[in-house]
Amino acid sequence: MMQEPTFAILTSLADGPRHGYAIMADVAELTERAVRLQAGTLYGALERLRVDGRVEISGEEVVNGRLRRSYALTASGAEMLRTEAERRRIVADKALRRLSTSPVLGAAG
Repeated sequence: MMQEPTFAILTSLADGPRHGYAIMADVAELTERAVRLQAGTLYGALERLRVDGRVEISGEEVVNGRLRRSYALTASGAEMLRTEAERRRIVADKALRRLSTSPVLGAAG
């Protein structure tokens, strides 16, 4: 099972390469601010995903004297994201079905 920040980072990169700040902003938007990545968390996760072959550095440029790296999803990362998204969809569908017949909620569906 994948942690929420990793899932959100991979989801952000599924749209195309992004640099760190763009990933942080996109993740906040994607998750309706439920996941707010700090720089240390983001770059630690990106490094782990890079070492695992799930993301790759797609470009580097110097902006205002600082190196800005862009990251891209690899085929392996895309497959990992697809598998996790499907797992989460199946679990969510089961939860909604159970809630629709729940005696606790009176089948509010």
